[in-house]
Amino acid sequence: MVAYADTSFLFSLYAQDANTARAAELATASAGALLLTPLQRFELRNALRLSVFRGDMAEGECRRLLEQIEADTKIGALVETPVSWAEVYAEAEALSAAHTGKTGTRAFDVLHVASAAALGAKTFFTFDARQKALAVKAGLKVKP
Repeated sequence: MVAYADTSFLFSLYAQDANTARAAELATASAGALLLTPLQRFELRNALRLSVFRGDMAEGECRRLLEQIEADTKIGALVETPVSWAEVYAEAEALSAAHTGKTGTRAFDVLHVASAAALGAKTFFTFDARQKALAVKAGLKVKP
């Protein structure tokens, strides 16, 4: 299965929050690696660092999670995947023009859905309701 996880899902998979148990269950059940684009890598790493700034996570825990992401990339649980940004932006513009006025989807969320579509992902993992609605409109199977 070719699966794309947005940052809300990846954050829950690595850090402890209300969705961690569900993220772990879904990731295990998917029985496959998750794609990891440069956008996802950057946004996830930044979200972890932002948690330190907000006082939600200790610096040491953040370092440990960043190391775990690298380890998971090395063993293939996360598959570093380059994207054609021209293709992603074209898809994002089309999705935005067709749906943002009705769904209220933010730009980064549109970029995640567009990246998944451009990469041929079949499944899209997210805990974001608006992004979920957009991914469904883009023809992706969305979990949860």
